[in-house]
Amino acid sequence: LGRHGHEVYVANHRHPSLASSSRFCRQKVLVADPLKNPEAFARDAIAAVMANAIDAVIPASEVSTLTLARAAHDNPGSLSLCTPAYRDLDTAADKAAVLSLGMKLGVPVPKTAIVASKGDRLPEFDFGFPVVIKPARSRVWSNGRWYVNSVSYANSESELIATLQSLAPPQFPVLLQERLQGAGVGVFACYDHGRLLSLFSHRRLREKPPSGGVSVLRESVAVDPVAGQHARALLDSLNWHGVAMVEFKQDDRDGQLKLMEINGRLWGSLQLAIDAGVDFPSMMAEMLAGKTLPPVPNYRLGVQTRWLWGDIDSLLALFLQSRQALNLPSDHPGRWRTLLAFLLPWRPGLRYEVLSLTDPLPWLYESRRWFRPAAH
Repeated sequence: LGRHGHEVYVANHRHPSLASSSRFCRQKVLVADPLKNPEAFARDAIAAVMANAIDAVIPASEVSTLTLARAAHDNPGSLSLCTPAYRDLDTAADKAAVLSLGMKLGVPVPKTAIVASKGDRLPEFDFGFPVVIKPARSRVWSNGRWYVNSVSYANSESELIATLQSLAPPQFPVLLQERLQGAGVGVFACYDHGRLLSLFSHRRLREKPPSGGVSVLRESVAVDPVAGQHARALLDSLNWHGVAMVEFKQDDRDGQLKLMEINGRLWGSLQLAIDAGVDFPSMMAEMLAGKTLPPVPNYRLGVQTRWLWGDIDSLLALFLQSRQALNLPSDHPGRWRTLLAFLLPWRPGLRYEVLSLTDPLPWLYESRRWFRPAAH
């Protein structure tokens, strides 16, 4: 954004931060931590917008996006956001609602049963164990605190019951799903009030942890035509505005792409899309400035972006833990092949996510945090 001539103010509950370390950060803005006090965070954000005559706000996380979208809904004119209507954004954050929408639109979904409330009897389901246990929302604000939900697995009915009993009432409803084996497929999109501007996709080459998680090395690829069709159907139905990531998993049994979730926010591997020619943040800023943008039909394929410290973490895990402890699939390349690939610092098309010779301070900040995690 700074390289495109925008004046960037970075808001966070503490400074320095990764973004505020950048030479393109004009001013640091201190706000309440949205994970601890979302109401105060929204008030602080609105006050900072008014005090500094901020034209546009681009939140980065799910909590900040939902919190500010709700504040903008409750206080019209207070914030200029590139998000859909709060109701549609909230629907996208509800995995049960997304699956229901997918079924309505003919998008394949995993076999699913729902436990509506804590203490409910187990519903009948026609898929065996292991069962995926997935709260409908990743985060839930209730009684003055956030419940951060995660996906877990149960290999038996007793394990399933024990896990459900360990959850607090606000963490329900909970989805019980068949466990699918297959590759994940993501479609990244940008819309201008229901009009598609761009689609983007990548494949994960290395992840943290190595068995699957956050991508630390990824490559731009063409959008799968079926995934693109499904993503467009879902986002069109929500009259989407702004960015979104629609996630699918390819079922190895029948080859079908099955809907997992919609994330209505920016994503961790965003830099790859920018490197490949789809500058989602700049598109959002231009839309917030009232400009009508042309679609971006193409981007460069084969571009790779590497998150160096995440890649180091992944390699260390591979050498310090057993294959069984890491739950590695049989086709994983293993320690030494991974080490050889890791040691290749550059190849045509490879770029680094944070490391930049023209803006080095964010990488130095991240490196300091890596070596001194207890201090943060």
